[in-house]
Amino acid sequence: MSADETPTFEAALKQLEEIVQRLEKGELPLEESLVLYEQGIKLSRLCHGKLEEAEGRIELLMKDARGELMLDEAGKPRKKPFAQ
Repeated sequence: MSADETPTFEAALKQLEEIVQRLEKGELPLEESLVLYEQGIKLSRLCHGKLEEAEGRIELLMKDARGELMLDEAGKPRKKPFAQ
């Protein structure tokens, strides 16, 4: 993957998990640890951004025709199947 390609959420999360495992072992030289830490921070931010984007899309799907969230009696998002 080139530097300009954005990985999928799943690919970024997998890379992040691998970095964490390598860093947790504590066997890397300082410079390599710093490089991996920086990559991990970038991947963490990427994953967080993708999750926020998905949350926004889900919220849009849960709005009624007036643009208000559909809530149940308890004030939680209403769960109902999509019309087919």
